Amino acid sequence: MADASYPDDRRYHEAHDWVLVDGDTATFGITWHAQDALGDIVYYAPPEVGATLRAGDPYGELESVKAVSDVISPADGEVLEVNDSVVGSPESVNDDPYSAWLVRVKLSDPAAVDALLDSAAYQALIS
Repeated sequence: MADASYPDDRRYHEAHDWVLVDGDTATFGITWHAQDALGDIVYYAPPEVGATLRAGDPYGELESVKAVSDVISPADGEVLEVNDSVVGSPESVNDDPYSAWLVRVKLSDPAAVDALLDSAAYQALIS
């Protein structure tokens, strides 16, 4: 399992999801804190490519040996790509939650991501 980290190049949703923006496209995943709380992840149920995501709403599920947890969208957009390697090897999220991204999304409003937490604010939230 990776050491606790919260990269500065991402924004964070209070539901323990991260977003990395590149123009009007973003990559979503779960934070180190979220994967640590879940424990050993054994299944990822992703959304369909083309699905519309709304900030604050669930878009998939991660199942661990402890529980099933909704994955919450940190921003509005349309799913462009699902990380099939995480579908096939969901435990990779435990190994490195920032490399094992879940979906890529075309953002409806890229500027809305600025309202999410930065790394310092997210770490203050979880401490």
